[in-house]
Amino acid sequence: MLEIRAKLKVPRGAYRIEVKDSLRLPSALRRKNGFRARLDSGEEVALALVTEEILRGGDFVVASDGRVIEVVAAEERLLHVTCATVEQLVRCAYHLGRNHVPLELGEAWLRVAADPAIEEVLKTLGAVVTEIHAPFEPEPARCTAERGGSREARGETIGEHGGAHGGHSEGGAAHGHAHCDHPAHRHEHGH
Repeated sequence: MLEIRAKLKVPRGAYRIEVKDSLRLPSALRRKNGFRARLDSGEEVALALVTEEILRGGDFVVASDGRVIEVVAAEERLLHVTCATVEQLVRCAYHLGRNHVPLELGEAWLRVAADPAIEEVLKTLGAVVTEIHAPFEPEPARCTAERGGSREARGETIGEHGGAHGGHSEGGAAHGHAHCDHPAHRHEHGH
């Protein structure tokens, strides 16, 4: 079976690259490694990147036989969110980010994976929400200092409607440390 082990590290257009096939993946799979998929030609491949990297639409990967394959962001069911004011849009982005919901930012809009509970929350915040089908390119995770650590470290889970359950109360003792969801920086929190 053909293996994909490396991402080609050249800027698009820097060289004449002969693309031999394409690999169409939704955003969730473009953040994973170690799975099987099919190229657009139908050929089965095993994705086994040497380094944990997030693949974006338009990236090039190299197969074990030397072929260059273009990664294509597959169309997904998304919620396209707009608001009457910048403040409302920022408030929506804040609440989504606080609950670690992957989101894509554009000029005066944001997009998230379609979910009825998230749609309900966004509408209560005053957003205009439209379901669309489009490629999804969420913002990459960044490391942040979070008061009291991550929800997971505090033993909390995010409920059906985005609320946290269990773990320490917000009024409890604060113990801050870095929290990071990026694959290259994942670490366990010890308490």
